[in-house]
Amino acid sequence: MEKTLSSQLIYEGRAVKLRVDTVQMANGRETTREIVEHSDCIAIIAIDADNNVLLVKQFRKPVEKELLEIPAGGIDHGEDPEASVRRELREETGYLPQKVVRLGGFYSAPGYCSEYLHLYLATDLVPSQLFAEDTEEISLVRVPVTQIPSLITSGKICDAKSIAGLLTYLEYLKGQPKTD
Repeated sequence: MEKTLSSQLIYEGRAVKLRVDTVQMANGRETTREIVEHSDCIAIIAIDADNNVLLVKQFRKPVEKELLEIPAGGIDHGEDPEASVRRELREETGYLPQKVVRLGGFYSAPGYCSEYLHLYLATDLVPSQLFAEDTEEISLVRVPVTQIPSLITSGKICDAKSIAGLLTYLEYLKGQPKTD
């Protein structure tokens, strides 16, 4: 454990805050930790009636490339994570899930960021467009569930949230009864 001796807010933006903490390590040595504060978010494994995963393709400025990802987004102040799943999926894919199941969750980058992602499975999808300002550059890509492992190993899916979410979903499937 590290004891926080002081904390200084360096930057406060729309989505993140950056602070520098001075900490005392267990051995008594003092050092600093740069921490990005980010609110909790949701990540969604959306499966359509044809057993396709709904992925979104969008440009990500920090890495200067277009990425293929699972839908995800922020939880509005006072909003329940499951309500966020329904809102975000409608905004990014144009579908509203009739069934939402929590699959777990994970920290996105705990070495420097506080963001926790709540992972959900969304099924029984019905068309229900909800327009948002920042989604016009997002395109929907349907991928058969059977192609997910090769998309991950080939690097076509390369963000941690999507890899963690999809692998969790594949493990979840192993525990489900077989349907023919």
